Amino acid sequence: MDTMTITSAWVAGWTVSRGTPPAVVQPWGWRIDVGLPTHVFRHVLPAPDAVSVGKLCQEITEPHAWLKVMAGPEEVAEWITPGWTVPDDPGYMMWKPLDAGARAPAPEGYARTTETRDGVIRVRIVAPDSTLAARGQIAPTGATAVADQIETHPGHRRRGLGANVMRTLEAAAAQAGAATGVLSATRDGLALYDTLGWRYTCPLTGIVRDA
Repeated sequence: MDTMTITSAWVAGWTVSRGTPPAVVQPWGWRIDVGLPTHVFRHVLPAPDAVSVGKLCQEITEPHAWLKVMAGPEEVAEWITPGWTVPDDPGYMMWKPLDAGARAPAPEGYARTTETRDGVIRVRIVAPDSTLAARGQIAPTGATAVADQIETHPGHRRRGLGANVMRTLEAAAAQAGAATGVLSATRDGLALYDTLGWRYTCPLTGIVRDA
């Protein structure tokens, strides 16, 4: 998938996954009103450059506003103006063809549940002591589906739970009619997604307006 296609799919699915209003198209990309105290809104730029990023940085004064740009952090750091910060953890846009048969059995000793609510498929894996061990969700929006908020709790890592969540989400989204999965990976999640067949497309850097 090219950068514009993967970004458009990610924006559509992310808004469904997070329960925000639909994204608003702008000349440089999209605006999403997130509505959280530390994430008021975000602008997504699929084809950023020094001029577009610098202009937005000058115009936006609200604390905790975000820009999400498809470029590397080193490049972006040269474009921003004072009052903006590039967080330490870079992001990676990825995609893969979804397989309806990817679902694996629940991990031994754990219980897994899958539910769909408000258009979002949610998977939870619970430990024998009934505490949450791993979770994730995916939002199908037609032919694409965006995986989001994939998390394995520290005491349960390196047991295949993250892979199990991802395979379960993939199968469920494919069965719901989606053909392609999209996600934004962190540095910690990159290796997992790579082993599961997700393909890197472009960098993703977040920029936040200081409080």
